[in-house]
Amino acid sequence: MTALPPPLQVALVEDDPPLREATMQALVLEGAEVTAFPDARAALAWLDADYPGVVVSDVRMPGIDGIAFFAALRDIDPDLPVILTTGHGDIAMAVAAMKNGAADFLTKPYSSVDLIRAVRAASERRALALENRALREAAGRSAEGAIPGSSPAAQRLRSVIEVVARSEIDVVLTGPAGTGKSHASRLIHDCSPRRSRPFVTVDAGVLAHEDAELLLFGRDPGAGQGGGLSRTGLIERANGGTLFLDEIAAADAVLTARLLSLVETRQVLPIGGTRARPLNIRIIIARLTEDPGTGKDDGTGAGRDPLWHRLGAVQIAFPPLSQRREDVPEIFRLFVARHARETGVTAPAIGAAEWRHVQTHDWPGNLHELSGFARAFVLGLSDLGAPPAPVAEQRPLQQIVADFERTLLEDALRQCRGDIAALQAKFQTPRKTIYDKLAKYNLKPARFR
Repeated sequence: MTALPPPLQVALVEDDPPLREATMQALVLEGAEVTAFPDARAALAWLDADYPGVVVSDVRMPGIDGIAFFAALRDIDPDLPVILTTGHGDIAMAVAAMKNGAADFLTKPYSSVDLIRAVRAASERRALALENRALREAAGRSAEGAIPGSSPAAQRLRSVIEVVARSEIDVVLTGPAGTGKSHASRLIHDCSPRRSRPFVTVDAGVLAHEDAELLLFGRDPGAGQGGGLSRTGLIERANGGTLFLDEIAAADAVLTARLLSLVETRQVLPIGGTRARPLNIRIIIARLTEDPGTGKDDGTGAGRDPLWHRLGAVQIAFPPLSQRREDVPEIFRLFVARHARETGVTAPAIGAAEWRHVQTHDWPGNLHELSGFARAFVLGLSDLGAPPAPVAEQRPLQQIVADFERTLLEDALRQCRGDIAALQAKFQTPRKTIYDKLAKYNLKPARFR
């Protein structure tokens, strides 16, 4: 059975009582829900950015006229559709308002057919705008799923990222290579009030380029004939949004000095320019640290970079996979599903050999290495016939068994869609034992439903 479309919702602003009443009746006869106001001031006190309908307003009104009313509504919500009703002498104003975003205008006297047509068209656009907004906000409300895993480390990362993202504070992400810092930088931006603004990444490839200064800072239009064409740099393109500086140790001394000035002043001076331009940017820096699993320096010179501690920023530490082993099976499943979609290949069933490797390997390459193994597995290229390579860390048998038990429970929860009765039947285990095991591994059935 097809669901009925939601009723039209109209906020009608008309200071002429007979015309207001007649317009209300025409709209109600078409099934619309109408809220009428005698003036713009009353309507402004009632309307907000979540109003799901259309505003129909006269232009000529005492106090706040329709044009000023339209401008005020644009401040409340630029996507709120406004249909203006005008006399012949106000057509020029209405046309100008349409150029500024008004949905439509009707010249008095207008027919109810034209009014309903305009309202329906504007209502469809409003529904689409609100749907897109809801999707963006849903993506931005939570880091759940974006940082997979149920380990204390994963839970802490999700919690910190959600809090930090909603603020405007700068952020330093630290950790070994491949632990998810670049992904987290984008997540922080997407969960922030800046999500609709630019996100610009400056990585080692840019910083080590022979024209790095030009790429970053651009060239001023007044740089002179010999200076070449004007160009907007990457830093200025991030204005209003987020600038992500990744692997900043690749910058030479001159470039580092200019970046330090940017960090401290939030101003950019293009090549050939005489006046620095103020910027409204949030800065996120990714800083490589030594892998605690190896105890070796990463060789990037990250400890020498002078930028990160100048920010006064929040620092978020990303642990290696060796410190969040209980998350590895879930992350592996996600990588397998992703590579299967990307390659168009049906992933084979994950066998005992694969699970043994996933659980016992130390993953010194972290997420990069795990993703590569998942891709090879999907394509049938993983060779686990050879003896397993020695791992840097030996674990007790009890821990290995616990990891396997957790993996089995997670797989079963997915197959049973979180149904405890089905899980009990599958394992032929008392219900209390099932619940005890789930509590032990912090597995919540609701996550799998």
